[in-house]
Amino acid sequence: MKLLLDTHIYLWWLLDSEELSARARELISTCETAYVSTVSIWEAGIKWQAGKLPVPPEVLADGISQCRFTELPVTMPHALTASKLPFHHRDPFDRMLIAQAIAEPLHLVTADKVMESYTSLIKLV
Repeated sequence: MKLLLDTHIYLWWLLDSEELSARARELISTCETAYVSTVSIWEAGIKWQAGKLPVPPEVLADGISQCRFTELPVTMPHALTASKLPFHHRDPFDRMLIAQAIAEPLHLVTADKVMESYTSLIKLV
């Protein structure tokens, strides 16, 4: 199975946080490939500047390869898919992650219940 990690899931993995569920750990540990979107690093940069994130975005960016994850850039098909999504979720970062999951397709691992309303590709953990 190929996974796309929501920003908070990736952060929890990187920090070995207790907030990351056993189910999420199992999915990530056994998946074929785990992707981290460049959108997550962009989101982290904004949260870092606002003082809402304990880890600078450079650490998150470096962690992708250290964790043996794969970077997922934003492409035109992702942007077009995002433009067609209904407005169940208003967060532009989450909407792009959903669009990337749909366009690739990838299973999006998240703890955000609102995302389930978009696609069966959501893995709620």
